[in-house]
Amino acid sequence: MESSITPAAAVCQKRKYVSEDMTIGFIGAGKMAQAMTKGFVTSGIIKGKNITLSDVSASNANPRMLQFVKEFGVTTTQDNKEVVNKSQVVVISVKPNVVNKVLKEVKEHVSKDKIVVSIAAGVPLSTFEQNLPPGSRVVRVMPNITVTVQAAASVVAPGTSVQLHDSELVRELFQSIGICEIGSEYLLDAVTGLSGSGPAYGFIAIESLADGGVNMGLPRDLALKLAAQTLLGAAKMVLESGKHPGQLKDDVCSPGGTTIAAVQSLEKSGFRSCLIGAVEAATLKAQELGSKNK
Repeated sequence: MESSITPAAAVCQKRKYVSEDMTIGFIGAGKMAQAMTKGFVTSGIIKGKNITLSDVSASNANPRMLQFVKEFGVTTTQDNKEVVNKSQVVVISVKPNVVNKVLKEVKEHVSKDKIVVSIAAGVPLSTFEQNLPPGSRVVRVMPNITVTVQAAASVVAPGTSVQLHDSELVRELFQSIGICEIGSEYLLDAVTGLSGSGPAYGFIAIESLADGGVNMGLPRDLALKLAAQTLLGAAKMVLESGKHPGQLKDDVCSPGGTTIAAVQSLEKSGFRSCLIGAVEAATLKAQELGSKNK
């Protein structure tokens, strides 16, 4: 896999593929689309006026859906075809069960000068390529909910008809809201199991650490802040030091000290195997859902 961990701010300063006036559209204005919109605008990679979002359910099911993103200066609509017509990059961010319906609706408006980016979980590239005009430039991306704080972990998988630098352009976009790598589609189920579902594992770990602190007498607010900052710092050390996490763990474990005693307790409780099992379970579920969408 092709790796990059360029900080979001640096991407905007060194933009190479994303032009300053690039237009992007989102079909579907749910949490992920909202988070990406916020991230693109606040990072400076895309101007708010160049983003269009649609949500055909906004008039009845969720009237606040489009209202949320208007504060970023974007254009909103309930017409999916309008999104496609206005955008150079079209992000399909609807629920997997309505992807086919959306593709049939906008098919005649998708031309070869547009890049279609799917963040619909479990929907393979073949679904898009079979339901859009031949030669459509399709890229599939698996981001995660931490796009909300511009700390996403994403993987880009190019389709069969992408043009030169299409994948790099999409990667540059997603680098503005976190880290992004280019890989193959067959990896995306495992990506879902690890980074797609991973924030939930992290939240549980933070909550559990905080509970442990409270159990040992710490005030709840302090325990929570310490737990969250500790995991944030540990993650930053892994990304920035270049050291293996096992080496970093060893560096903290003094002979006969408190940390090695805690590590022994974690090992007895099957901490590692629990996390490995969680990734496996989420991956298998992603494969199951994907097979239903083929």
